[in-house]
Amino acid sequence: MSLQAQLQATVGTFALDVDLSVAPGEVVALLGPNGAGKTSVLRALAGLMPIEAGRVTLDGLVLDEPAKAIRMPVEQRPIGMVFQDYLLFPHLSVLDNVAFGLRSRGVGRAAASEKARAWLERVGLKGEANRKPGSLSGGQAQRVALARALATDPALLLLDEPMAALDASTRVELRRELRRHLDSFRGVRLLVTHDPVEAMAMADRLVVLEHGRVLQAGSPAEVTQRPRSRYVADLVGVNLFRGTAKHDHITLPDGGSLTAVGATDGDVFAVVHPRTVALYRARPDGTPRNVWEGQATDLDLHGDRVRVRLQGSPSIVAEVTPAAVRELGLDRGDRVWIGVKATEVIVYAA
Repeated sequence: MSLQAQLQATVGTFALDVDLSVAPGEVVALLGPNGAGKTSVLRALAGLMPIEAGRVTLDGLVLDEPAKAIRMPVEQRPIGMVFQDYLLFPHLSVLDNVAFGLRSRGVGRAAASEKARAWLERVGLKGEANRKPGSLSGGQAQRVALARALATDPALLLLDEPMAALDASTRVELRRELRRHLDSFRGVRLLVTHDPVEAMAMADRLVVLEHGRVLQAGSPAEVTQRPRSRYVADLVGVNLFRGTAKHDHITLPDGGSLTAVGATDGDVFAVVHPRTVALYRARPDGTPRNVWEGQATDLDLHGDRVRVRLQGSPSIVAEVTPAAVRELGLDRGDRVWIGVKATEVIVYAA
């Protein structure tokens, strides 16, 4: 099973223009800020939103091709979808919810119920068949929605932020369970999420959308090690700069600069991990080749580290220990010297 999709459509105030390919056996996660077009991609693939141009083929079957007036009806597409709010039918039992897709495809009541019961057992809800969705926990509702989507043996499974409605403790447990079910599913799997931990844990490849376009795609390691947007850099917690390099010297748009070992001349991205940023009360002597003055605007405790946001030229985020904060006597509004070794600046072509 494979998916090839070229999607062009007008969505609100921006144009969706996305090329997407999912290989057999892959789990692909769509990431991006609110309004980037993630859910619109799923809706277009499911046939819930028409595309104006492009082509969608699923394992050789053409679902959409406006130029040839091809648009397969929603109910005929071999697609299962898990919505963010699950959209279970409140008046139907759990069993009838899972059987609904089968019944709508012409499967007899007895056969549909038998298969629905098998799926409820598979997701650990065998004893909840007669309950109504309103009496379920968030985790149970998510499993019912997943069983309903998978019961029809779809060629393509679309998951629109399936963990968003769950609390943090339930999310960890259900993430492992969902990954197990995805591993056993033979079709194409496409996941929308805003949670980088969820994406890293579940996906083989990440596709980052911004303003209706694919900004970056690759394995989780490729995307996180070489972010190409502020959004991705913030997701993985690193400082990202874009500038022009010449002879190891990078000029930044705000007038600041960085020195990096081995920078290639031209437009580049430069990544600095917050843990490599050193803070001083007085201008440091010695090895750092990047030294400038800044002002602490925020101090936030993250686990066993303190993230210090610093305004300067350039502005940057440092991660230091609580002990270092105490030793520096650092507080919001204080001015400090910032040091970054040139060997700690990771540079790659923009």
